[in-house]
Amino acid sequence: MNPPRPFISAPLHGWRRLSKRTRTILALLGWVLALQGILAGLRALDDPALSAVQATTLDGESTDLAALAGGKPLIVNLWASWCPPCRREMPVLAAAQKQETWASFVFANQGESAATVRNYLASGRLDLANVTLDPDTRLGFMAGSTALPLTLFYDAKGRLLDTHTGALTSAALAAKLKQLRNNQESSTQEQTAHD
Repeated sequence: MNPPRPFISAPLHGWRRLSKRTRTILALLGWVLALQGILAGLRALDDPALSAVQATTLDGESTDLAALAGGKPLIVNLWASWCPPCRREMPVLAAAQKQETWASFVFANQGESAATVRNYLASGRLDLANVTLDPDTRLGFMAGSTALPLTLFYDAKGRLLDTHTGALTSAALAAKLKQLRNNQESSTQEQTAHD
C-alpha cells in the first residue's frame, strides 16, 4: 500500500511536466506582474501635484496640468488617433468641453506627433481646446494605465478622484461629471462653513 501523497505535491507534479522553457516563461510572467503591481502601488503613494505634470501644447510650448485646469475641476483624457474607442468617445468629450464650462478638459495625445494630431482633429472636425502631446506617454505611466482611452477626473485642488478606462458614453460621462460637480459643490460649502 502506497502512502497518501501530500496535498502540495499535486500542483508541483503538474509543474514538473512543463518544459523548462515554459516554466521559465511562466516564472518571468509572474515576476513582471508582481513588478507592475509594486510600481502601481508606488505611483499611487507618490501622486504628483498637477503643477508637476508637464504637458506640451500642439505649438510646442511647455505647460503643466495645473495651468490648464485654471483652478477648476479637471478632466484629462489620454487618447491616440489610432485607437478606435478613443475615436468613438472624442465627440462626446468635445461636446462636454463646450457645455460644461465649470470644469477644464485636457486632451493628452499619447505618443503621436503634432502633425498627426492636427490631421486627425481636422479630418474629424473636432474643435478642441487644451490638446496636448505626451510623446513619451508619461501621463499613462503615471496613471498606471496600459490601455487607451483613459480619462482622469481631478477636483479643483488637483486631487485625483476617479478614473475611467475605455470609451465614455454620453451617459457614463454625465454620471462622472455629476459626481465631480457634487464633490466640487460640497467642497465649496465646507469651505464656506469653515470660513
